[in-house]
Amino acid sequence: MRIIEPSELLIREDGSIYHLHLLPEQLADTVILVGDPGRVETVAGYFESIECKVSNREFYTITGKYNGHRVSVISTGIGTDNIDIVVNELDALVNIDFATRTVKPEFKKLTLVRLGTSGAIQGNIPLGTKLISEISVGFDGLLNFYANRDAISALDLEAAFIQQTGWNAQLPNPYFVYSSKELLDRFSGFTMKGATISAPGFYGPQGRVLRLPLADEKINDKIEAFEHNGVKITNFEMESSALAGLAKLLGHDATTICTIIANRVNKTALGDYSTAVNEMIENTLKCLLP
Repeated sequence: MRIIEPSELLIREDGSIYHLHLLPEQLADTVILVGDPGRVETVAGYFESIECKVSNREFYTITGKYNGHRVSVISTGIGTDNIDIVVNELDALVNIDFATRTVKPEFKKLTLVRLGTSGAIQGNIPLGTKLISEISVGFDGLLNFYANRDAISALDLEAAFIQQTGWNAQLPNPYFVYSSKELLDRFSGFTMKGATISAPGFYGPQGRVLRLPLADEKINDKIEAFEHNGVKITNFEMESSALAGLAKLLGHDATTICTIIANRVNKTALGDYSTAVNEMIENTLKCLLP
């Protein structure tokens, strides 16, 4: 049995994992992920009781109870690189014995639901829509570093996308991963299903131009026009692909739900989107933990 080296799994002197600073007993099996640390308190405001609060860098965790169910809410910060840290450390907290540094004989499955904001890339998606990522598309390249990437990816969509967009060979290969069907069904009552791109940046990778020109000035038009077997790209954000891909490789259930706060085609945006985001949080908790 492999013993995981200290350089590979960093554990603090107090027994907590390095980045999240959590002890194994402080994590619930159901986890809400948000990007903004400030949104953690908003989600926890719906809890009936609070068990613990732990903060380190951009990672802020509150574990408590909602409707009698134990649940954690954790901020990830921005980007798939942070999701790589968060998902791997969450899995380690439940599936690795910190005392022996070995994988536990019995696997524990986590339920991971990311709640975020997003920009639509189809003109017919109204502002305020709650969109669930049935498919997550990674422009970030993260999953390409892990074995068995192809086994959990929709390779037909990947090939069609590369062909239809004339994908730049200097960019990482995009990957397409389906979310947990069980979670898709659970949230079907208040969400629209879509295919969500996770970009490795907010500006150029999402087709925005300030002072730097784009390598492909037509990239968003090509993304908007893409269609394969009825699948069209619906929105941009920055985390869902890594969450979907890593969770599937590790055996956890995961999905992303975003409130659409901007439409990139119509050039419109919600001024104050707090009410729409709070509706998303409340509906998610009701469906996830009835």
